[in-house]
Amino acid sequence: MSRIGKKPIPLPQGVKIAVEGNVVSVQGPKGKLETRIPQGVSVEQKDGTLVAVRQNDSQAAIHGLSRALLNNAVTGVTTGWTKDLEIVGIGYKAELKGKATVVFNLGYSHPIEVPIPSGIAVTVDAKNTKLSVAGIDRQKVGQVAAEMRGLRPPDPYKQKGVRYAGEKLKKKVGKTGAK
Repeated sequence: MSRIGKKPIPLPQGVKIAVEGNVVSVQGPKGKLETRIPQGVSVEQKDGTLVAVRQNDSQAAIHGLSRALLNNAVTGVTTGWTKDLEIVGIGYKAELKGKATVVFNLGYSHPIEVPIPSGIAVTVDAKNTKLSVAGIDRQKVGQVAAEMRGLRPPDPYKQKGVRYAGEKLKKKVGKTGAK
């Protein structure tokens, strides 16, 4: 039995919902998102809340998923989503080139240019070591942040690389000298 699927989603002021088949359009102050709901789950709007209802128990596995996707869309159009990244290492930095590209210097022989997709905003702090990826689509924000982190994942020995803010790394011990 899905506990998450049964939980109603509160709709804040200014959020409009339109259901067409298995596509739910959510429009709010930050923009508009369309979310595809899997077959077997329907969406009902009552008393200022949104409820995901499954047809029978064979859809129990996707009931909670459907509710979470709708909740992410509602949160995205009202407050938005952000992922913060930190760059650690001597000479490692990132800078914005125009509004559509981020240039990374991560210890390679060449700088890496990463295009910013539409719907995503990237900001870099004054020291060029902290990035913030923001947008209304949670999946897109997470994917862009993961691709940026993948350019130079954190090294377990020297702790250098691109990491999520607050990410805890387990430091490994390097080689020891022969006795």
